[in-house]
Formats: sequence, structure tokens, C-alpha cells
Amino acid sequence: MAGLWVGAAALAAAGRRWRRSPQQLLWTLKRAPVYSQQGLLMPQSPRSVGCEPKEKTFDKILIANRGEIACRVIKTCRKMGIKTVAIHSDVDASSVHVKMADEAVCVGPAPSSKSYLNMDAVMEAIRKTRAQAVHPGYGFLSENKDFARSLAAEDVTFIGPDTHAIQAMGDKIESKLLAKRAKVNTIPGFDGVVKDADEAVRIAREIGYPVMIKASAGGGGKGMRIARDDEEAREGFRFSSQEAASSFGDDRLLIEKFIDNPRHIEIQVLGDKHGNALWLNERECSIQRRNQKVIEEAPSIFLDPETRRAMGEQAVALAKAVRYSSAGTVEFLVDSQKNFYFLEMNTRLQVEHPVTECITGLDLVQEMIRVAKGYPLRHKQEDIPISGWAIECRVYAEDPYKSFGLPSVGRLSQYQEPTHLPGVRVDSGIQPGSDISIYYDPMISKLITYGCDRAEALRRMADALDNYVIRGVTHNVPLLREVIINTRFVQGDLSTKFLSDVYPDGFTGHTLTRSERNQLLAIASSLFVASQLRAQHFQGPSRVPVVRPEVAEWELSIKLHGEDHTAVASSSGSTFAVEVDGSKLNVTSTWNLASPLLSVNVDGTQRTVQCLSREAGGNMSIQFLGTVYKVHILTKLAAELNKFMLEKVTEDTSSILRSPMPGVVVAVSVKPGDMVAEGQEICVIEAMKMQNSMAAGKMGKVKLVHCKAGDTVGEGDLLVELE
Repeated sequence: MAGLWVGAAALAAAGRRWRRSPQQLLWTLKRAPVYSQQGLLMPQSPRSVGCEPKEKTFDKILIANRGEIACRVIKTCRKMGIKTVAIHSDVDASSVHVKMADEAVCVGPAPSSKSYLNMDAVMEAIRKTRAQAVHPGYGFLSENKDFARSLAAEDVTFIGPDTHAIQAMGDKIESKLLAKRAKVNTIPGFDGVVKDADEAVRIAREIGYPVMIKASAGGGGKGMRIARDDEEAREGFRFSSQEAASSFGDDRLLIEKFIDNPRHIEIQVLGDKHGNALWLNERECSIQRRNQKVIEEAPSIFLDPETRRAMGEQAVALAKAVRYSSAGTVEFLVDSQKNFYFLEMNTRLQVEHPVTECITGLDLVQEMIRVAKGYPLRHKQEDIPISGWAIECRVYAEDPYKSFGLPSVGRLSQYQEPTHLPGVRVDSGIQPGSDISIYYDPMISKLITYGCDRAEALRRMADALDNYVIRGVTHNVPLLREVIINTRFVQGDLSTKFLSDVYPDGFTGHTLTRSERNQLLAIASSLFVASQLRAQHFQGPSRVPVVRPEVAEWELSIKLHGEDHTAVASSSGSTFAVEVDGSKLNVTSTWNLASPLLSVNVDGTQRTVQCLSREAGGNMSIQFLGTVYKVHILTKLAAELNKFMLEKVTEDTSSILRSPMPGVVVAVSVKPGDMVAEGQEICVIEAMKMQNSMAAGKMGKVKLVHCKAGDTVGEGDLLVELE
């Protein structure tokens, strides 16, 4: 933002919006984040870049995590001159975070329970490398009080809050009681531990449906179920307790009133060991699937200054009540009247922390390290700005067309981040050739865009998603791209039910307007002709004279979504004139067919497309406006002859059940000979620590069962056959 000039009128308007003086806003603009070559957002202010000259922190820090968050911590440690130690499982030996660290130690085999959650192995790695401190990242051991105590016993600093705060806030029941005592608004519910399914039903009836059943030690959307009647309460108790035991080693549950159609807004807090605490503004996290966040932004378009301050002050009151000393997050549910209720406090660095760094200019990892060493906070509450707007999309290896995202596994055959674009940050821990496995979270990266306002941040996000090259695994870019251009989202009409409200029948991809359809068909026609023209060229001299056919116009037959279209294309240099169903368009590009990205100009409209595949039989896959479209394109003559080709018979799937995702079979509820009703549970598959019930698609008798509890299955594997 160097060289940015702001007029008095603009400052005054911004001041009225954020309730700040022109002097405060000028200070804010000077601290606006800038972008390094690595895509990491860093503030310009020298007070937040690196350490103060006389500040001594640690010589060596071990990062007890993997993937993007481990890489994120390593970047800040490098900036601060701190050596780093990575831990890894055997399958992560060649991962990016291992290569970035100064040292690396293997802590066990692939399953998390035997490696990243293996406390003994992690402690041995700390002793072996003589690390002075440990940053836990998020997940794994980040909120494990026993791990923090083990570190303290060996005089190793835990870069996080003290154990009493972890224990108090990590237990959802205890944290709710503490919040009440700190005069924080809380959700009505049962404050004890639910013993069994019968008690869950009784409590739910007393509170009144709908209710939320969730793990006491939970987080990250795991171990959570909404129940709207007795049957769902029993089922929710079963699945929530199983997920809680699997993910956190603690199957205790609590039940509270489910606030229908709320927003999920959280406050970032930062405290030190000297009794100081700040709130670093809010993050809007309402776009979720299965209670897990998908898109976050800061600030929230919904909050006014008074509500923001009230939420921030309550968050700080809770932090001070537990003597909180690190970065943490207090989560709230907010209704349509701006009433807000405490949900939980996460005693760690949040996945979505980059959007806060963007609008405040603070490096939260650096602040955590300083606080852990015992330094007081360097900032006052009035120093914390809201500078610009930041949006984060969580890019997952998931199929968005299945329940808004069921996990996908595979190897990244091609991977290219859009960090060449302005205002783009990518936090990732992968590279071309990396494997997305069933053992860990399927996140590929966090894609963050920053702008002077929300509209600019959204435009940059759309461009970044279009320029993101991910091949080898199914990913959720189509869903992310569609959400950020949705009218409700753009207007700020958000809730945690956004996805189910906007896509009640499930996500089906972008719906093309007539103009967009013609653009896509014109681009496909141009690609087809460009590839045909390229095929006519030979490298080097030919032994036989080559007579190239002179074709003035190409008559094409195109099929899209089962509909037939005609096109006529002609070439003039780098521009193709294409007539599609009577509409004439000019398509210009460099036509570098070897590039994964193709910047195309269609009648003055700039588009970035990706041609994922081209086959000799005429099939072409094009990623356009985020969605991948299957286009079948041939010359008019070839299309006439193609009518004589036999079509592949579609498999009858009504009598079989296949796994919709890779995972582990947790339970099988039927055996050969059993009669099952439509919708009856057949088996349960766990993928990325989320349990999914597989149900029968019709009534019938079980013929064969092809799986048993403990089996690892892949996407499409046959599970059960019906007669």
C-alpha cells in the first residue's frame, strides 16, 4: 500500500463508518498489510516486523503439527531468526513442512494416533533436538492440557495459554459456567454431562427441539449433531459420542438449544502474562458445511460498531476470567436482531487467523511467541485497526457435489497457486506430487484475498479461484467460486444454513446464462480449432512433402448438458471469429495449449479458463467460472459418423451400495438375508474423523455384504448388494 494517498473526504467517510478519527485512520493505512514473494501478508509497521532489537525469545522451536500451519509457523520463526524442528509421520517424510524446517524427526506411522497424537514420541523428539519451546498449531495436541503439563515438567515452553485456561475452556460444560460467571451471554441448555441416549431425549424435550448435541471436549465441527425430534436425538447421541471418542478421546456430550438460522461470528483475543488482553476485531464464519467453516471474512458486514465493541469486551472479560495468555478465539452465535450468545472458546491459533492479520497488520504467530517468552503486549486496544477487507476460502480435496464436500484422496499431479495476482495470500503445505490421504484433514490450502473494501476482496477471490491449478484430486473450488458470486452472499445475507438454503437439492455447479453458455461454446470451439491447427505443424524438416489443407471455416457440432449446438469458426491470427447458435463472438488468446491456464478475451470480457482434458474422440473438460463442463465437440462430418457408435450402457445402481468416499468402515448393520427398508442404515464409514451413515436406496433383501468393520474402502468400492 506504499504511495497510497487518501483525501480528507475519504478519511472523514471512513471515520464515520468505523468510528475513528482521521489521525487513527492514517495510522491504520500506514500499517496496512503488504505481500511478500511467498504470499505471506505482513505489516509495514516496523513495530510488527521482526522482534524489537533487544528482545530475546527462543533459539529453537519445535512445531507439533503438519501441513500448512506448520509451514505458517516456520515462516514467522525464520523472520524472527529462530531455528525450527518439524515432526512428521513416515508418510509425511517428504512433505513441505519437513523440507522447510532446520531439523525433522519422524514420530511414527501414518495414523495420527500413532504419530502426531503420540505424546511420548513427540516428547522424545523435543528431548532429542533440545527444542526450547513448542508451537502446537491447531488440532492434534494444541488443546491438550496433559501435553502442556508434560512440557512444563521438562522446562519446555508451550506457545499457548496456561494449562488452567486450556482445561477451563476446553471443557464445553465448564467453559459455559465460567462464561456465565464472567457475565458473557450464553445459550440456554443443560450444563451437565448427558449419560445416555434416553437422557438425551429427556433433556432435549425439556429444552425444546431443535437442540444441538455436541462433544464437551470438541471443536472443528466434530462430534456435533442437530436433533429436531426424539429419533434424531438418539441417533445424534450415538454418532456424536463415537466421533468425540475418536477425535478427542472423550465421549462426554452436552445439549443446548439450537438457535435456528444464526450467524457464526468470532472474536480474536490476545492476552499476555501481565494481565493485559485485547480483542482484535471479528471474523464472520457463517458459511459452513457439517458445522465446519468453509469461507471466512473480516470484518463482518453485519456488525455495527456498538455490537462489535460489546462482543469484544465480553470476549476479553472471559479471557481475563481465566487469565488467558496467548492468541485465542471466542466464538458467538448471532441472531437477526444482533443478539449474541457464547458458543465456545478455542485456546489456540484458529485456521482462519490470516484474515485478522490482513485487517490489523499483526503477525499472530509472532505475538504468541513473544507472549510465551513473557513479554507484555506492545499494543493498546485503541491501536487495533480495521484496515480494508479480507476473505478466506478453505480449499479442500473434496467433492462439492456430494453433501457439499465428501473427502477425495489422490496425488497432486499438477499444482500452481495464484500468488502472481495482487492481494492474494496462500497458506499451504503441499506441492506438486503431494498425496492427499485418508489419514489427515483434506485441506489443500487456505486462499486469502485482501482489498480496500469487500467488493475488491471478492473480485480478487474470484480471479484467484479461476487461476488456481489443482489436478489429480477432486476439489471444492466450484462451490467456493459459486458462493462468492451468489447474490445473497454479496449482499451479506448470511447464516450457518446458507448452503442448505441456497442449494436445497445439493450443489450442482454454476448455472450458465445464455451469454455465458455462448462464451463457453465459443472458447471450446476456438480450443478445438487451435489444437487441430497445431497438429498440422511438424517440428524440423519432413522427408515427405506436406500439403496442409486450407480450411477457411470450421463447421462444428457441440454437445453440452445433453443439448446440441452448432458453431462455425474461422481463424485470423490469434483471434477466432465464432458464430454459436446465431450469435457472433470474437475470441482472442495466446493459445498456448501447453499452459494449464488460458487467459481469453471474448468480445471484451476477460476470462481465465483451464482446459483439463482433450480427447481424440471429441470430449473436452473446461473449467469455466469455477465449474468443470464436459463438452463434446467434433467437426460436422465426424459428428454425423459418430451417430453410428454404440453408447456404453449405464450401470443399474438401485440394488447396490457403493462408498461415496474413501474411509474406514466403522460398523456394518446388516448381513445376507436381512430385509432392509429404504433409508435404513446399512453401514457407517469414517472419513477424516467424520462418521457417515450409509443407507439403503430401496427396500429389499441383502444378497451380499462386501465389507466388515475395520476395512479401508475407496471411493466407488462396492459395499452391499441387494436382491
